[in-house]
Amino acid sequence: MYRVLVADDEPIERSVLQKKLTAFFGDRIEVYLAENGLQAFGLFDEKNCNVAILDISMPGMTGLEVAESIRKSRSKCGIIFLTAFDEFNYAKKAIEVRALDYLLKPVSDEELISAIEEAFSICDNSEGDRYAGESDDNRAFDLEEDKPGDLVRKAKNYIDTHYMEDISLQDVADVIGYSDVYFCKLFKQNFGKSFIIYLNELRIDKAKEMLANPSINVKDVSGRAGYRDPNYFTRVFKRMTGTTPTDYRLKFLSGNGQ
Repeated sequence: MYRVLVADDEPIERSVLQKKLTAFFGDRIEVYLAENGLQAFGLFDEKNCNVAILDISMPGMTGLEVAESIRKSRSKCGIIFLTAFDEFNYAKKAIEVRALDYLLKPVSDEELISAIEEAFSICDNSEGDRYAGESDDNRAFDLEEDKPGDLVRKAKNYIDTHYMEDISLQDVADVIGYSDVYFCKLFKQNFGKSFIIYLNELRIDKAKEMLANPSINVKDVSGRAGYRDPNYFTRVFKRMTGTTPTDYRLKFLSGNGQ
């Protein structure tokens, strides 16, 4: 189970986020709420959270100060900023504390859920604090030598070949020789979307192809598309298509499919 901290000084914002996360992830997560920076830092440590969703402007400590304090002891947790401040200096500081994402309010459900899924992926593949004390990272400025086009093609080929397996952002990062945190930024820069969004879009497209074939059992589509949990697959499919896999097949076979 993932432990997610939501820190925002606006009660409505906290409540809405909690409801969204609980509705989508169900019993996969526990959500803890903090109304200021000091409470956020204490709660994150007390509950041993995996992910922190932080507002920038909060009393006591700002979200950036909370992130800096967390990073001193927890180098592999996922930090996501969710703020109304669209300022370069804040975004730059977010990079310095190795935040996975800097989201602007109001954020779409797709963008929010994808950022959190990306954080979960890194948590799942964490190997302790191997980034503690490192810059982000030693290869972060070797793009001229590595040729970005080649790296992007290599990453894409790996994902397109292994999408049906239980792959993570770190798996792809390892293939091209980058840290997962830096690869997250590199991927988004080159693909215009996060790794999780790309992977889910690819998997759902493959699922659609299989659902168009009546000889393939709907129950088998989940695993073949790369989702171990059929219920989770259904939630992702419905979020991205507006319908369930079963209803999609019925519509397609009746001539009303996409």
